[in-house]
Amino acid sequence: MEVENGEGQVQVHLKTKQEQYAVPDVPYAIEGSVSTTELNIFLNALLQNKGAESVDFDFLVFDEYLRGRLCDHLREKAISFEDSIEIEYVERFPAPEPQDCLLHDDWVSAVKASGKWILTGCYDNTLNIWTYKGKHKLTIPGHTAPIKAVDWISLDNENGRFVSTSQDQTAMMWQWNIASNAVECVSVCKGHERGVDSVCVSPDAQRFATGSWDTMLKIWSAELEDAGESTAKRAKESGVRTPRMTLQGHRESISAVQWMDNNTLLTGSWDHTLKVWDLNLEGIKTEISTNKSIFDASHSKLNNLIVTASADKNLRLYDARTNQGSVVRSTYLGHNAWVQTVMWSITEEFLFVSGAYDNQNKLWDCRSPKAPLYDLLGHGEKVLDIDWSNPKYIVSGGADNTVRVFKSSKATVENMETK
Repeated sequence: MEVENGEGQVQVHLKTKQEQYAVPDVPYAIEGSVSTTELNIFLNALLQNKGAESVDFDFLVFDEYLRGRLCDHLREKAISFEDSIEIEYVERFPAPEPQDCLLHDDWVSAVKASGKWILTGCYDNTLNIWTYKGKHKLTIPGHTAPIKAVDWISLDNENGRFVSTSQDQTAMMWQWNIASNAVECVSVCKGHERGVDSVCVSPDAQRFATGSWDTMLKIWSAELEDAGESTAKRAKESGVRTPRMTLQGHRESISAVQWMDNNTLLTGSWDHTLKVWDLNLEGIKTEISTNKSIFDASHSKLNNLIVTASADKNLRLYDARTNQGSVVRSTYLGHNAWVQTVMWSITEEFLFVSGAYDNQNKLWDCRSPKAPLYDLLGHGEKVLDIDWSNPKYIVSGGADNTVRVFKSSKATVENMETK
């Protein structure tokens, strides 16, 4: 029964989908004041009977991670202490380990990993290619203003193709011969009237999309030969490429662009909206209104949810599939400055990373709105971009002229199966 300060006993059932850690399905009486630490000790004591080594767990109580005392969690959810409480436990995702620091000559505003390479874009107008071990392969000049975004088009053992966008109002397509370590610009994409803030290549690598301070979303061919251009011969000779499609709808800068599939695009903007575009219809399919400028947005193919980064220090979770799209599913508190960049894991359905002007990266589980799983420290200045395209590494660029690399240790359980 509950005593006055809520520290009486509570009856709980302990459940897990990770069968190797299952304990008998019987009611356990525990103190209402327990936190994750005491629950871990209790659960590991039960598992000791099986001769298992101590394991770190997180505990889900009514679909949210326990981050304080159990009694406070139950009060907040208005759950009676008389009820039998089901607690689900999952093995804790291990802390990413800091690796190398890649030194640049200026702010690093764009990072994108693919295979064994990291592509970076800088405020000194250059692109750079690195290995995860910190070996610098190439500096690529060509843009005439700071780089704002980069993405890989294709990569194999012999060639890499990628695209970069800049405040010089262009996107540039590049071909890299890996053996000779030579790179050439194959196209300059012209059409935006202000700086180009975001870029994303379609899943089939046939097209890419750009978002700009001119409020326009433009779609371009990502193929080496752009047969779709009526002036293809002239364009090829001059190396200039024009957009295949221009989509109007945002009222301010487009800060985030992501393909949800080969014909559907997500955009986020300083105009406080998220938009989902249907390229077959050349129009907006869904619009989510928020009350904050969106600096970045990321859609997960694993759970179909969208997480946004904003000026008010918070991250927010939305579901683009519902009619209540504007309803925030969760708000994540932890940064204490503008959140500039966010990205879902491509292999772990509950995990995402963020970077902010408080010089910090954070690794989150979407079921833990009150606190991140881990702070990824290292940057001495604001974080401008973060990337988790390679499941093994989280990489981020900052205004301290560095890229920080964190190795994402894989949990022993395949894919942290908890669904």
